[in-house]
Amino acid sequence: MSAIQLQLGTIDQQDPVPESNAPLAYRLRPTSLDEVAGQPHLTATDSWFAAMITGKRAISCIFWGPPGVGKTTLATIMSKAASLPMEHLSAVSAGKKEVQQVLESARRARTTYLLFLDEIHRFNKAQQDVLLPAIEDGTIILVGATTENPSFSLNNALLSRCRMVVLEPLDDAAIATILARAITLLQQQCATFGVSDALLAWLASQADGDGRYALNLLEQLFAANREICWHSNDAEAMLSRRGASYDRDGDFHYDLISALHKSVRDSDADAACYWLARMLEAGEEPRYLLRRLIRMATEDVGLADPRALTVCLDAQRMFDILGSPEGEQGLFEATIYLALAPKSNATYLAEKAARKLAKQTQQLPVPNHLRNAPTKLMKTLGHGADYQYAHDAPDAVVDQPHFPDTMTPPKLYQPVQRGFERTLGERVEWLQTRKDALKKA
Repeated sequence: MSAIQLQLGTIDQQDPVPESNAPLAYRLRPTSLDEVAGQPHLTATDSWFAAMITGKRAISCIFWGPPGVGKTTLATIMSKAASLPMEHLSAVSAGKKEVQQVLESARRARTTYLLFLDEIHRFNKAQQDVLLPAIEDGTIILVGATTENPSFSLNNALLSRCRMVVLEPLDDAAIATILARAITLLQQQCATFGVSDALLAWLASQADGDGRYALNLLEQLFAANREICWHSNDAEAMLSRRGASYDRDGDFHYDLISALHKSVRDSDADAACYWLARMLEAGEEPRYLLRRLIRMATEDVGLADPRALTVCLDAQRMFDILGSPEGEQGLFEATIYLALAPKSNATYLAEKAARKLAKQTQQLPVPNHLRNAPTKLMKTLGHGADYQYAHDAPDAVVDQPHFPDTMTPPKLYQPVQRGFERTLGERVEWLQTRKDALKKA
């Protein structure tokens, strides 16, 4: 937890954190927009955010982005520019009571507070609703920060009152700028401290877009030995590599599986293998991936290659027998097979169309000739009457209606001209020709 998260009151009312005890990321926090590295869509002089800061204004907004990209910094700069007292709460530990205390403080002071609510996605609907009247009447300017997709975690009433601001991971150049500034600051404590250009680039690459993480790595080097210029080999041996950024229930999880699915659909076997490996290396459950591959076999390959489903089911059986890591090879085999197989979504489209039609026509009765007739009464009522038994007909083809009597027969399954489905398309055409001939007979 950063030092700023420890605040209990407004920034203006708090004693400053002693420089010697504050984390490097806190000491280096920008105080003006021109000091912010990255987020050029907000920091450029012609951006709406820069114009707002220049105009000394603040608006309610939601900052959505990964950790360490400047959400707290931008909120603090906004508060300072608009001369608003700022309260910082974290939805991890704060609740409705703490929010109401902030609102009461603002009302007693007869001034607008900027409430920075970190991890706002953790607030439930009732907690979010407490904020609405205060935003409406100007008691607070709300700045929420979240690493989760607000569309799924915040209610529409709150979203409609706030501007959505998407923050991107910092690129290596932005992180290198931050690190260079930090090195200059640390050299004020010890002039002999430094890092090589190669190490600076390595530190930036290890951060995965997180400026705070990069500064923490640099601070570890300074703590280990502040009197030398660090080089890549020594630093890499001491610093542990960052684990893959992954959340099985978060946006990154769904972005990765989307990349895998679309690479398979686009017949890019190399990319599909890469995204599969990314998920496995990040700790994804192989059985989840197997379920998705089985789904791809029917959704994107379908009857263009009926064996695709069998390959995926065999991969699942292989994993059940061998487990990890040996059984994971079956996932790659299935992925490559799916990627290189001919593609058809005709089955998927037929399913969607059939389900939609079924919902619209659930009240229509089954035609008499298609009804079951296990009893004499049912036969007396006409159930099964005039049914044509296909096996008694030449070529096992009959011409009789199979949809409800009042429905125009739709074309739900329309095979594509790829793979085995081309053969199925020829079969569909042949059947129609035979039925047409029977009509004329």
